[in-house]
Amino acid sequence: MDTQKWSDEEFAARLRQVGAERYHDKHPFHVSMHAGELEPEQIRAWVANRYYYQKNIPVKDALILAKLPTREDRRRWLQRIIDHDGRQGDEGGIEAWIRLGEAVGIPREEMLDERHVLPAVRFAVDAYVNYCRLMPWYEAVASSLTELFSPGIIARRMDVFEKKYPWIKPEGLVYFRNRLNQAPRDAEHGMELVISYARSLEDQQRAVNALKFKCDVLWAILDALMLAYPLKERVR
Repeated sequence: MDTQKWSDEEFAARLRQVGAERYHDKHPFHVSMHAGELEPEQIRAWVANRYYYQKNIPVKDALILAKLPTREDRRRWLQRIIDHDGRQGDEGGIEAWIRLGEAVGIPREEMLDERHVLPAVRFAVDAYVNYCRLMPWYEAVASSLTELFSPGIIARRMDVFEKKYPWIKPEGLVYFRNRLNQAPRDAEHGMELVISYARSLEDQQRAVNALKFKCDVLWAILDALMLAYPLKERVR
C-alpha cells in the first residue's frame, strides 16, 4: 500500500472541495436563475439544452455498468439507468424532463427533435459520454460524483421556480422532487466505490481530476447558453 495516500477522510474532503470551488451553481447563468432574473426564453433554452444531457445520463451509466468489477456493484448501478429510462408504470427521469419542457412552454416534439440544442452543448455532453466510454471505470465513476453537490442546488431550484417563476406549471417539477432522493443514494454508492478502490495517491488524484473534468462539462454547457442567450447586466 502506498503510505503517501490521503486518508479516506482527507480524500473525501478533497473530492467535496472540488464542488465547493467548481460546481456550476456558481456560474453566472445559475446565479441569475436563482435570483429570478432570467426571461422565459432563457429558462426554456436551459431546459431544452439540458435535455440533451439528461437523455445521455443512462447512456454513460450503461458504459460504466459494463466495466464495474463486481456483480453487487453492477446491481446497484443498474438502478441509475432505471431511474432515467424508466420502466412499465414508471416513465423515469427523461420523461419527467420532457414534461418540465412542456411546463415551461416547449412542445414535446421540439424537445425530442433537439432543434434547440446548441452545438457547444452537444459537444460538451458527447465529450462526457466518451470520457465514460474510454476511461477506466474508476475514473468514470469519480466523474459522476457531482451528485454529491446536486441535492442542494435542486432544492434551491425548486423553491426559486415556485416563487420567482410562477408561470412554470408546478407539475413540471416532478423530476427535481425525485432527484432529491435519488442523487444522495447514487452519490453514496459512487463515493464507496471511489474510496474503496483507490490503491494509491495517484489513483486518488486521478479521481479528483475526473470530478474536475465533469464540473468543467457542466460549466461549459452554461457558458454556451450564456453566449447564445446573454444575461441582463446586473444592477450594482
